[in-house]
Amino acid sequence: MKHLLLLLCTIPFWVQAQKHTISGYLRDASSGEPLISANVFDARSASGTVTNTYGFYSLTLPKDSVELSFSYIGYETQNQSFYLSEDKTLNVELGGAVALTTVEVTSSRGGARIEERTQMSQVDIPVEQIKRAPALLGEVDVLKTLQLLPGVQSGGEGQTGLYVRGGSPDQNLVLLDGVPVYNVSHLLGIFSVFNADAIKNVTLTKGGFPARYGGRLSSILEINMKEGNMQEFHGEGSIGLISSKLALEGPIVKDKTSFLISARRTYADLIFRPIVKKANKENDEDVDIKLHFYDVNAKLQHKINDKHRLFLSGYFGADVFYTKVTEDNSAFGGGIDWGNTISALRWNWQISNKLFANTTLTYSRYNIDIIAEDETTDSEGEKESFSAKYFSGIEDYAAKIDFDFLPTPEHYIRFGASWTNHTYRPGALSLNAEFVEETFDTLIGSQNAFSDELALYVEDDMSFGNLKANVGVHASGFAVKDKFYYSIQPRIGLNYLMGRDIAVKASFATMTQYINLLTSESFSLPTDLWVPSTARIKPQQSWQAAAGVAKTLDGGYEISIEGYYKQMKNVLSYKEGASFLFGIENDWQDKVTQGDGESYGLEFFLQKKKGKTTGWLGYTLSWNWRQFDEINGGERYPFRYDRRHDISLVVNHDFSPKVGLSFAWVYGTGNAVTLNTFQYPISKYQFNGSNPWFSTVESGGDKNAYRMSDYHRLDVSIEFRKKKTNWERKWVIGAYNAYYHQNPYFIISDEDTTIDQNGNIESKPVFKEISILPIIPSVSYQFKF
Repeated sequence: MKHLLLLLCTIPFWVQAQKHTISGYLRDASSGEPLISANVFDARSASGTVTNTYGFYSLTLPKDSVELSFSYIGYETQNQSFYLSEDKTLNVELGGAVALTTVEVTSSRGGARIEERTQMSQVDIPVEQIKRAPALLGEVDVLKTLQLLPGVQSGGEGQTGLYVRGGSPDQNLVLLDGVPVYNVSHLLGIFSVFNADAIKNVTLTKGGFPARYGGRLSSILEINMKEGNMQEFHGEGSIGLISSKLALEGPIVKDKTSFLISARRTYADLIFRPIVKKANKENDEDVDIKLHFYDVNAKLQHKINDKHRLFLSGYFGADVFYTKVTEDNSAFGGGIDWGNTISALRWNWQISNKLFANTTLTYSRYNIDIIAEDETTDSEGEKESFSAKYFSGIEDYAAKIDFDFLPTPEHYIRFGASWTNHTYRPGALSLNAEFVEETFDTLIGSQNAFSDELALYVEDDMSFGNLKANVGVHASGFAVKDKFYYSIQPRIGLNYLMGRDIAVKASFATMTQYINLLTSESFSLPTDLWVPSTARIKPQQSWQAAAGVAKTLDGGYEISIEGYYKQMKNVLSYKEGASFLFGIENDWQDKVTQGDGESYGLEFFLQKKKGKTTGWLGYTLSWNWRQFDEINGGERYPFRYDRRHDISLVVNHDFSPKVGLSFAWVYGTGNAVTLNTFQYPISKYQFNGSNPWFSTVESGGDKNAYRMSDYHRLDVSIEFRKKKTNWERKWVIGAYNAYYHQNPYFIISDEDTTIDQNGNIESKPVFKEISILPIIPSVSYQFKF
């Protein structure tokens, strides 16, 4: 009897402790696309979770009645109520998408309120918002939209480079379907390589990095491609002034296998080639011009069963700039080509209702070729030729596995491992000549280098009432020749929800970067070189701390204020006077130096996400410094992209479902520049008793001690939309730099000459700012079916 009473007393606690797991996938009902970071919430227990990158969710609740809601921005919320008495698989398709005639940029994933998320310093941007932003020449650009966010700066007028919280472009880890992209620019930096028609979502993380990320100091930019419509065949495209594009997707086997393919090409060469040929025909010259860029995105998805899926994706893009002039007995030409090749094979495996695995094999290659060639034919028909070709690049093979484990609603555990093999081609010059009596072929420059990079991570996004925390560690190693580096990087993010739904957030993260980009501060060119850490070149390291507050206001407004401080060690720079062009036969390690960086600032972000008028206001106050023992006499100096103030205002307004207006206004403090403050003679020349004159060299001036004029610009676009029975079309008319402010692109030294009343000529040196982009109108025709 005693034992029976004891058993009866423990039954209530045993029943209360019983829990079951609800798991499954959230997808778009019309396309089958997974909904990333959608919300799953139980109103009775006040417990919830979010879907992962592949739409998978898992929520463990007590045995009891549940009232689940499934929600995602732009979709109607779906509610389901039932009694949870056993583990349950529940795949949900959200349909009846709410028509978003306005554009939203979300700083909180999947519609969760900004104060509810542990993660800070992160912004998600829906692709529809990117497509609506005013664009240079009407060419929709992912990176230019990111430049409108606080804490993110552009490299210069019309450039796509990203400078995040004081970092340089190589300190951004740019991932396309999880594969690193080493050059993100077309047309010398004017356009990015990302075609918005093939993209599903874009996420930028500026700080508070979770442990699953590593390898760069300043930011993580995740871009995921669409997976292809499982239900119906669809397409979309556009025809613009500079390029056209087309994207197609649909099922190969309905609900089983799908495809996506998207292509884009500029056609400046098709327009100008016949014009140039005709203009030079009278001079007995045949001029052949190749001037274009293209890119292709493709993806296959195959559903093996409810627990297994395969994905194969690829990106292929290149810029081609080449001119060849042929005359009677000679021909000469030259050009520059560069491009990326990227592919990924992924396997999704739902191991259990609480454990999800993603295994990925990836390949990434970036190449740059510069060529000059000449060929002549003498009167006897003998040919002589000479060619010089400079080439460099980087190539990766990688494998990684990532696990998502959700034991309870209070814990979301991620862990995984990765391996990457890097091959570096840090610049070589191939010379080839064929003369009548001799031939030579030689290679000058640095040898290829190889390295292996390893990483392990574990993190837990946990909840303790009003306190949420993401705690983790990222461990990495790097083997190059006979040297091995390793790094243990702790990460923590905190979110405490106070009264009146005000969240106080803080984060701390350390990062290590083993690969480096040798680049000029003045221009970002495809000739920039990727090189590894070596026994002489130490890995870059940083730590960043951030704190801020966030709140959702009435009327659909979100506001966040963040302050950050970042220190960097072993950042890389060319020595003064060095570049890839000179001394190519020398080791690149002899041309560089390492030093320290420091960045700190304050970011303000106010956005409105609902209603006919949407948009955001961003402001950044920041300082950015560099210090190298071998530059500027060892004194600290402002980084070239140190800008004290940055303001961006973006507004989208719908007058009706058929007409919409968008504009973006930006302001920034002028970039820091170095100006030579004196000149001295180095040679004296005199002819036949004339007055002597001297050749001079300009020098002097502290590094980046002067400022260009402040930058500001207004971009405007207006849309005219019309829906047909089975398709829709849109005319977009816009203007870049609408009020024609002459923003400085670079500075040149010149002389200002004056004549006084006595006829004496006086000249004095002056510096002049050169502007290159005036008002640029655009028009494009867009369609979807």
